[in-house]
Amino acid sequence: MTMDPTSFAPKHFGWAFADGVATVTLNRPERKNPLTFESYAELRDTFRDLVYTPQVKAVVVTGAGGNFSSGGDVHEIIGPLTEMAMPELLAFTRMTGDLVKAMRACPQPIVAAIDGICVGAGAIMAMASDLRLATPGAKTAFLFTRVGLAGCDMGACAILPRIIGQGRASDLLYTGRMMSAEEGERWGFHNRLVPAESLLGEAQALARSIAAGPTFAHGITKTQLNTEWAVSVETAIEMEAQAQAICMATRDFRRAFEAFAEKRTPVFEGD
Repeated sequence: MTMDPTSFAPKHFGWAFADGVATVTLNRPERKNPLTFESYAELRDTFRDLVYTPQVKAVVVTGAGGNFSSGGDVHEIIGPLTEMAMPELLAFTRMTGDLVKAMRACPQPIVAAIDGICVGAGAIMAMASDLRLATPGAKTAFLFTRVGLAGCDMGACAILPRIIGQGRASDLLYTGRMMSAEEGERWGFHNRLVPAESLLGEAQALARSIAAGPTFAHGITKTQLNTEWAVSVETAIEMEAQAQAICMATRDFRRAFEAFAEKRTPVFEGD
C-alpha cells in the first residue's frame, strides 16, 4: 500500500512533510532519543514504504532536544537482550539490519541532521544516510565494543570504511571512542558543520534542493552508489552506461535540454 505522506502518523517518531521533503524526528528527548524494539520496526517499515511513495523526494532524519540518538535503549533493549536465546537474538539483529537495508534501498536521498549525542544505532542511522550535516557539538561513537559486542553491527564494517577509510573505521570500531564533529568533517563522515540554530533549516534546504532536481535520476544514482561497491570497474562502467541510457529516456532529460536551449532554469518533475 502506498503511504500518504500528508496524513502519515507514526507512533514512535515524529513526521512532517512539506515541499517533497519528509522529516523524521527521533523524539524522546528526555532520554536523548533512544531506539526501542518498536521504533526500530516502525522506522524499518517506513523506509520500506518510501519505495512506493513518489511524493516524497528526499528525507531528513534528525533528533529532538539537541541530540540525534543515544542508540538502543539500555533498559528497553539491552537488558531484555541479555535474557534472550540465540534465535531471538538473531531475529533482533536481522531486524535492526533491515532498517539499514531499507534506508539504503529507498530511492530518496537521506540527509542526517546531527547534533549532540549520536552513538550506537544512532551513529549507524547517520552512517546509513546519504549526506550528513552536523553541529560543532556533535559527538559520534560506534560504541558496540563498550558493551561487549563486536564493531560489526548493522553493516558498520561494510559501510563505514567506504565513508572514512579502513584505518579510521578500524579506530572507531575497535575503541568505541567518540569522534568529534571537527574530526568527523575532516574524515569525510560529516559533509559539513553548521551552527546548531540553523542545523534543521540547512538540512531541509539541502533536501529541498535535491527534491527540486531530477528525482528519478537521483534514485538511479543512489542505486548505483549501492550496487557498484562489489563489482569490477569494467562491470561498473557497463552498469552506469545502462543506467544513464535509462535516464536519457526520461522527460526530465528533455526538460533540461529545452531549458538550456531557452536559457532558463529547468523545472524537473521526476519522470
